[in-house]
Amino acid sequence: MSETTSTNEENKLPLNGRRAIPPNYSNDEENEVPEMEAFGLIPRGFNPRDYLRVVDIYMFKEPQEINKQEHHTDKYYNPKLIVRRGQAFQIQIDFNRPYKPETDQFWLEFLMGRYPQQNKGTYIPVVVGNVLKPGQWGAKIIHRENNSIRLSIMSSATCIIGKFRLYVAVLTPYGILRTRRNSATDTYILFNPWCQLDAVYMDDEKERQEYVLNDVGIVFHGNVEDVKSRSWSYGQFEENILDACLFLMDKAELELSGRGNPIKICRVASAVINSRDEDGVIAGSWNNSYDYGVAPSAWTGSVDILLEYYSSKQPVRYGQCWVFAGVFNTFLRCLGIPARLITNYSSAHDNNANLRLDFFLDDEGKVDTRLTKDSVWSLSWVLKMQVGPQNYHCWNEAWMTRPDLPVGFGGWQVVDGTPQETSDGMYRCGPASVQAIKHGHVCFQFDAPFVYAEVNSDIFYTRVEKNGAQVVEKIDTTRIGQLIVTKEVGGDGMVDITEEYKFREGSDEERLALETAVMYGVKKQSVQDTTYQPQTDVDMDFQAQKAVLGNDFKVTITFRNKSRNSYTATTYLSGNIVFYTGVTKSEFKKHSFSAKLEPSSSSSFNIVIKSSEYMSELLEQASFHFFVTARINETGKILAVQKAVMLEIPTLRIKTKGELVAGKEASVIVEFTNPLKQTLENVTLRLEGPGVLRTIKKEFGRTPMNSTLTWEVKFFPMRPGLRKLIASLNSNALRHVYGELNVQIQKP
Repeated sequence: MSETTSTNEENKLPLNGRRAIPPNYSNDEENEVPEMEAFGLIPRGFNPRDYLRVVDIYMFKEPQEINKQEHHTDKYYNPKLIVRRGQAFQIQIDFNRPYKPETDQFWLEFLMGRYPQQNKGTYIPVVVGNVLKPGQWGAKIIHRENNSIRLSIMSSATCIIGKFRLYVAVLTPYGILRTRRNSATDTYILFNPWCQLDAVYMDDEKERQEYVLNDVGIVFHGNVEDVKSRSWSYGQFEENILDACLFLMDKAELELSGRGNPIKICRVASAVINSRDEDGVIAGSWNNSYDYGVAPSAWTGSVDILLEYYSSKQPVRYGQCWVFAGVFNTFLRCLGIPARLITNYSSAHDNNANLRLDFFLDDEGKVDTRLTKDSVWSLSWVLKMQVGPQNYHCWNEAWMTRPDLPVGFGGWQVVDGTPQETSDGMYRCGPASVQAIKHGHVCFQFDAPFVYAEVNSDIFYTRVEKNGAQVVEKIDTTRIGQLIVTKEVGGDGMVDITEEYKFREGSDEERLALETAVMYGVKKQSVQDTTYQPQTDVDMDFQAQKAVLGNDFKVTITFRNKSRNSYTATTYLSGNIVFYTGVTKSEFKKHSFSAKLEPSSSSSFNIVIKSSEYMSELLEQASFHFFVTARINETGKILAVQKAVMLEIPTLRIKTKGELVAGKEASVIVEFTNPLKQTLENVTLRLEGPGVLRTIKKEFGRTPMNSTLTWEVKFFPMRPGLRKLIASLNSNALRHVYGELNVQIQKP
């Protein structure tokens, strides 16, 4: 066939002088394909009905039929055929008469986009032969009966992914007869982690079940000493989600011919997930103001976000790192790329990759906010002073080969949709090889130095004397990247993967990896280049009592004097309400005291934090950051320690009534008791469960103190099996309130 069908309108399109046709960005746009493509003049009396003609095409596209079962696509709520590349699938063609291989000749044509071309992989003619070659386009007849034939079709293991239009072409003496355009035969082709020839092949079936087919995940948050978790509905199989994910590549203007490469797809997707460039999916907000949108903590999953964006084509408000990562994970798994969500506790944001966060102290040991420039959370729309690294940061890992890198750097790749720094002119990050990061090979694309710094930076505490001299008082080499975790395979537990990113601190391997990173351009200031003299006589420790939202709690500062001398320590405590990024909103507590330190002894000092001091300023994640400094008056040495504290937040209670059977009405009840000493205003509940019910929400207005609200929802479970219900509560004064319940849906 002619690979493009020109029109007057298309001829007017401005071209760049090097292209024969305009760029092919859209999976949805189509060209006109002639039903009769004549070789020349057609003689009188020619009747197409005299030749072999296609009456019907049967795609075996139902969830219980062979194609979706064998291709692991039976969970998609989509009526069309969905298969994975590099693996055979079957269709049946009904002709107007029995097929005669001696005289009849036909072939299949798969087309994508408005300007299909064979050399771009957007026009694929598939000839019927006798043998199917693994990972190459081909077709063979596996059954003939009456006027029907059944074909087994093999797609290429490297073909572009997306929605193809299918035509059957029949050769006649005077031209080519084609089937009419029929959207019912459209075929989605996805990545195939089950195919050894595919770039995303994964050899462990349990991992494929988890990282491709599991539609519910866990987000770990909190801080390294108080890890918390919540469920997130990826919903990659829900209705219209596949089309929404394909639209993101259209929005990113990724050429159709590049959509067989998971590296390119991850690269453009990490930019289009956020709205910083060209109105991507999610608008971020880190200032606790969510007017005209949804608070990030209120989302229970990705489905509502993607469907709203697909419908409106406008950024969805609002998201923070776990929302960007949750939606990115949905995108990757939906297209067939194995993916998982990662949490890095005490994550550094190092915009010049010098592996160093600087905290400057004045002569009295207090943080000098004028000089502590390196510790600013440098998202351009949030310019507040940061007193520590982020409590945590979420990103994604995607599994793929890296033929653009030396052997050994394939496997898990870091990709991050949260807008932090620009890469090649856009807010995006990755894919960066986890293996390359661990071994310090930060020269390999993409964005490895930035990710390396996120997990390997040091914290410098530097005292600035009145004459301007700088004295390094403390270097913390272990706090950044303390704990890197993900969800376990086949369960909801947490797996520590820190050693996949970095060697044990102080080991020979860790030093070698650092030297390698420095060799490849990462800057690292040597401790020997400073006037650093560690304090050895006195240690200081800080601990916080378990803190419950709305209650008073106690913090304890302990000094241990290991010397035979008596000392006095002038001590300052600063308590701050912080965003999860580590950016300070306000200081709610100041306390100073003088401590007498007896020789060879320990001394503890308790400070009460009252709920009245913090409740009016509290942010949605109920996170505090305490910074304690002490100056030993006799020696002038400075001690410094910082600690993040998370308040315990109440949970939602979820229960069901009666037996849960697919297709039969059931009830679920969500309950919440207000624990605060105030009335909650503008209370909104959300409830969803992939395969159980689509997201629904209800507004309750006001909930007085100590009162309980109850919400009963009637629903029809859609799919049998073990499923999960997820609920969230959002209000003006209280956020990050979650509940979840595992439910077993019985077969009817």
